[in-house]
Amino acid sequence: MPTAVTQQVQTLHFLKPAKPSENSVEVWSRQSIEALFNLPFSDLMFQAQKVHREHFNPNEVQLSTLLSIKTGGCPEDCGYCPQSVHYNTGVEASKLLDVEEVKAAALEAQKNGASRFCMGAAWREPKDRDVEKVAELVRTVKSLGMEACCTLGMLTESQAGMLKHSGLDYYNHNLDTAPELYGDIITTRDYQERLDTWPMYVQQACMSAAVASLAWAKAAHNALVWSTNSPT
Repeated sequence: MPTAVTQQVQTLHFLKPAKPSENSVEVWSRQSIEALFNLPFSDLMFQAQKVHREHFNPNEVQLSTLLSIKTGGCPEDCGYCPQSVHYNTGVEASKLLDVEEVKAAALEAQKNGASRFCMGAAWREPKDRDVEKVAELVRTVKSLGMEACCTLGMLTESQAGMLKHSGLDYYNHNLDTAPELYGDIITTRDYQERLDTWPMYVQQACMSAAVASLAWAKAAHNALVWSTNSPT
């Protein structure tokens, strides 16, 4: 049987903005999002490049390393995830890695050129004691002069604050898919339950992601973007 996944996976992310973004948040209508998706592909790429160059150095990338600090045993039934207890994938559940294990992995990542170290844990929603342990891991990574990011599941406001005060730079929060398709991918939570914590992530300078598919109708992509952009 395979053991817990603790190997490093290297990914590329753009560097932090070359100049600060505006603090105000622009709220897009469904119509404006639909108009964007309806642009010809070359025009859409051109618009994306313009926005990118306003906020990022276009000729630099950042090397990040991802480590699974707590693998398997997740009670959620996300249809794409091998760490769910609902599927027989051969992934064995493991306990949270200790500080020295994570520090060794971060040092190895740094030696290989990474400047950001990301830590993922297979939880639906961590307990306070779990977040306290992760906060210690964040402080350890930050002490090495690296950026730190995490993905741990749904957080309470106090937990988000705890991670922020530990020095966490980014929090990855997967919204999975558009609201209309949510039940096709996961049934152990609903979309609103996931979205309810969105304002906390925004306040803590965090970011979100989704499992996008080219098979979706444009309306589904539209709904996903709108749900993360509209006031809650």
